[in-house]
Amino acid sequence: MSEMLIESQTNCSTTMAQELPEGDLSQTTQGQIANMQQPVPKQSSSLRNRSRRTIVTVATYNEIENLPSLVDEIISFAPDADILVIDDNSPDGTGNWCDKRSLLEPRIKCLHRPGKLGLGSATIEAMKYAIEYDYDFMLNMDADFSHHPRFIPQIRKLMEKEGENADVAIGSRYVTGGKIQGWPWFRGVMSQGVNCFAHLMLGLKTKDCSGAFRCYRTSLLKKIDFSQIRSRGYSFQEEILWHLKKLKARFAETPITFVDRRKGESKINAREALFAIVVIVQLGLRRR
Repeated sequence: MSEMLIESQTNCSTTMAQELPEGDLSQTTQGQIANMQQPVPKQSSSLRNRSRRTIVTVATYNEIENLPSLVDEIISFAPDADILVIDDNSPDGTGNWCDKRSLLEPRIKCLHRPGKLGLGSATIEAMKYAIEYDYDFMLNMDADFSHHPRFIPQIRKLMEKEGENADVAIGSRYVTGGKIQGWPWFRGVMSQGVNCFAHLMLGLKTKDCSGAFRCYRTSLLKKIDFSQIRSRGYSFQEEILWHLKKLKARFAETPITFVDRRKGESKINAREALFAIVVIVQLGLRRR
């Protein structure tokens, strides 16, 4: 596993509404209802007692084809971690599925938002949740299996590597050993263009500035003023690295294989890429 540690200089509210699925009320005990309404327990197993607390966060909009299998894989590769799904009122029932699964698996929670509010704002909600419930690490990933959970252990390892533990560990497509499978040529051009702008305008040293497969140290996230973050879409990925860089965060990258989604529809487009470049330029001008 190739790893790269980079020293750098680093510088909105949702109602949490969990609804019980219709038709299941007769089968749900009062104990299950009470359990569903409680926050994720801070220490619920011997595994949690032996390691730092991690929450895996996934933003969803119409991911019913992917989320059930993804949750199973996350549990397999991170059996000690809790899982938070931030759902933007998916018409396909993704949020309802999450509520039902949480009755059987208390470590799974779902934040329900009223509509499609953007990937960046969903990630901010996840960060605030991780801070509020006192997690040590927040590991964020996409819901469509482009980020496979099998890479979670090596990303987490970078956060606790003796002598050089990171504040932000990135599952990277662009370090040695990283790969992208299934992308059309224009997606690669958009991604590389955004990364080049991030390096040039923001002074970021990470190879992969636009990927969302990351683990954050929550103690550093506490220092961020989220009201100062203007990105609500995909440009959030570069902007949050810029803020963390100003806080002197330590960055590390480990190679992953990014596989384009096979089920459901992609939410990124040329407009999102263009807006990301605009935001990066604006931040770069503030930096100078």
